[in-house]
Amino acid sequence: MRIAVVGGTGDFGLALAQRLVEAGHDVVIGSRDAARASAKAAEAGAAGASNEDAVRGADLVVLAVKAEAALSTAESLAGALGGDVPVLSVASELRFTKQGVLPGEDARSIAERTQALLHAPVVSGLHSLAAASLAHGKAEGDALVCGDHPGAKEIVLELAGAVVTGRALDAGPLASSRALEGMTAVIVNLNKRYRAHAGVQITGLP
Repeated sequence: MRIAVVGGTGDFGLALAQRLVEAGHDVVIGSRDAARASAKAAEAGAAGASNEDAVRGADLVVLAVKAEAALSTAESLAGALGGDVPVLSVASELRFTKQGVLPGEDARSIAERTQALLHAPVVSGLHSLAAASLAHGKAEGDALVCGDHPGAKEIVLELAGAVVTGRALDAGPLASSRALEGMTAVIVNLNKRYRAHAGVQITGLP
């Protein structure tokens, strides 16, 4: 599978790209700066290109840019994406306060807002995985995935299963990504409090 990781020069995107290369996927890292993309891609054993060139011909696009850039990046790539290529949204909008990390104030998730900008099917997932957890191998725990398009969700579940020690689990429709993105705030609070790299593991399933 050819996977474009847009924002792959960041810590999370680069770590994810490394795990996907190890799983046997054809990975291209995208960046606004094609030269920077190529330099970082060499660290992961992947190819590098501008964002627009990276997504053309991809079987799956991972939108791994920071939350504040996710919507503008998605909108800028709408023409290059076309209408059939699934997009995986991994960003979470967070508010950092003196009391702790809180979810964003918008009622809709970033994934839902991304879906509104694109004709392509958007799937949400990997929010419980941290860059530090992926940097040296598969992340411990399970990966949760939400989406409305069965085919796109199946592709993302395959990807997710390749980068965690546990299972990739179908957690329902795209609207449930509000809970997934909000969970990121909980995990960040746990990591700050206990100086750890917490993940999620679901029990009680067959």
